[in-house]
Amino acid sequence: MVKQKNYKKTLIACYLGFVTQAISSNFTPLLFLTFSRTYGITLDKIAIIPFVFYFTQLLTDLAATKFADKIGYRTCVVSSQVLSSVGLILMAVLPEIFPSPFIGILFSVVLYAIGSGLVEVLVSPIVEACPFENKEGVMSTLHSFFCWGSMGVILVSTFFFTVFGIENWKILTFILAMVPLYNAFNFISCPIEKLVEDGEGMGIKKLLKTPVFLLVIVLMVCAGASEATMTQWASAFTESAIGVSKTVGDLAGACLFAMFMGIARMTYGKFSEKMDLTKTMLGCGVVCVGCYLLASLSTLPILGLAGCALCGLAVGIMWPGTISISSQKCPRGGTAMFAFLALAGDFGAAVSPTMVGSISEAVGGNLKTGLLVATAFPAILVCGLLILKLSVNKTKKEH
Repeated sequence: MVKQKNYKKTLIACYLGFVTQAISSNFTPLLFLTFSRTYGITLDKIAIIPFVFYFTQLLTDLAATKFADKIGYRTCVVSSQVLSSVGLILMAVLPEIFPSPFIGILFSVVLYAIGSGLVEVLVSPIVEACPFENKEGVMSTLHSFFCWGSMGVILVSTFFFTVFGIENWKILTFILAMVPLYNAFNFISCPIEKLVEDGEGMGIKKLLKTPVFLLVIVLMVCAGASEATMTQWASAFTESAIGVSKTVGDLAGACLFAMFMGIARMTYGKFSEKMDLTKTMLGCGVVCVGCYLLASLSTLPILGLAGCALCGLAVGIMWPGTISISSQKCPRGGTAMFAFLALAGDFGAAVSPTMVGSISEAVGGNLKTGLLVATAFPAILVCGLLILKLSVNKTKKEH
């Protein structure tokens, strides 16, 4: 009798994989102003940290198009967890050892960013390859764990800093590093299938010659930018631009943003079979533009906070939704497709937060101005979705 494979174990490992990525993405931004005060790092240098994080992920995504299938999903995804853990541990150690604390932080960021990039490239195709029904819903629910992980990081960090003081942040870093270390053992033992058989994938050249895939790439750049800008700057924005305390900034800004993003993904995961994905994303894109404008133009603190928080509801399905659209349009895209999607998302996520920091520094540290400029990304996403919808309608009429 053949033992049935336990794909729920695979799903749990993938859930924790996104929790690991949430730790990598969200913990360091909570320390931006602490790094500035403790080590004397200027705001424009602080802006380099998210750029290095997402740019390293971007390079990892690009490299994964070549080596992921050759090395194998399991080896790569286990390595992702180990690198994430080591990078977090070193972030608590290297600033005190290196002559420049900033360089020590960047070195650590590069390590856990490689791990985070591998998670991003591999976890979605690992789940896509499992024999689950309603893949769109499963994918959206999977990506919601990035949001729940983000909330967990913010809530645990806020509690820890309130009780033990933010000067003890290194202890919390060691604690958080245990999550990916534990999950490495989950990935060692869970069943992992191939997305497409050898030689059946579309290949990089064919993918890049497919017009609809190129449009999806633009959507992914904008999705990554729209999500990451608020993720990276929500805490600092609510603390400095709106003038609230760090605790309120973390909870009312970054934490509410993550909560609403998770709710959006879980809700779509549950009702996806009854909803038109393109129309839903189009509506969310319009709301996202409104939220960015509300956060950047409002003179009332409560409205600025509302813009930050509700933006999470708007960007929630952008990333997983774009992945689902790509899977529908290019079913034989294989690992290369997921890697290029991650690459595009990370490109947007690297450029936009850095742009916000640089523009804000240029106008005297006003983060509202930086966020106002970043409104361009959800606006472009709306335009791209309209083009996609029009092309689909045109194809239906022709047939």
